[in-house]
Amino acid sequence: MNEYIPLSIINIALAAGFILAAGLASIFLRLGIEKALGIGALRTVLQLGLAGVAIGFVFEWKAIIWVLLLTAVMVLFAGREAVSRLKTRLQGSGLDAIAAMTLSSFVVAVSVTGVIIGADPWWTPRLFIPIMGMVLGNSLVGISLALDSFINSCIDKRNDIEARLTLGASANEASLPMVRDAIRTGMMPSINAMNIVGVVSLPGMMTGQLIAGADPKDAVLYQIIVMFMLVAATAGGSIIAVLLARRRVFTKDVALREDLRM
Repeated sequence: MNEYIPLSIINIALAAGFILAAGLASIFLRLGIEKALGIGALRTVLQLGLAGVAIGFVFEWKAIIWVLLLTAVMVLFAGREAVSRLKTRLQGSGLDAIAAMTLSSFVVAVSVTGVIIGADPWWTPRLFIPIMGMVLGNSLVGISLALDSFINSCIDKRNDIEARLTLGASANEASLPMVRDAIRTGMMPSINAMNIVGVVSLPGMMTGQLIAGADPKDAVLYQIIVMFMLVAATAGGSIIAVLLARRRVFTKDVALREDLRM
């Protein structure tokens, strides 16, 4: 029996009471975040509303060109968000983040829809777009953490890197410890999520399916696939982003850039 309950604007208005309560708490405790809460709530409604219209259009037309166009827009916004989270900006970081997300997310999403799930065609909008959105949202966090860790490590450990270069190490050898640490940092949120899923938390996709009336067994199987694909996308994206960034922190003379300083 399908127990799905449709929602209306009244339900959304009632849910907005949670934001109002948080805002009132901020005012009472003088936290100063009531404005940020209001802007965040407004952006949530507008962005999800626009996304719903765009996705509905793509679902209706079912053409690969619209699927790819919407995917490109999602990647661009994800790359911009990833760079905005960096404490230290490096020229070209935006391009690195976008390239890493595009390659890792697209490969993983196509593999899931076309091979693991076996959708025909692989770009079936109802499957590909939600999966791509989940992959991008998760890899965004990992990539931004990895890039931030790598850039700041190169700044903090500049003397160590330059000492290795002086002793004859290549740029790759001198920066290898920073690369490894950065990739580990980017991967940790995904690894931690796997350790608590189903015990401490029920992820969004599984929860959504259960609310929509899906069989719990099917919801679990889909969620397992989702968890594994998120780890793969985050790993691939973090590795690509850090390796691309490594090329930017060194000059053609195999020296650290002068602007990489505290």
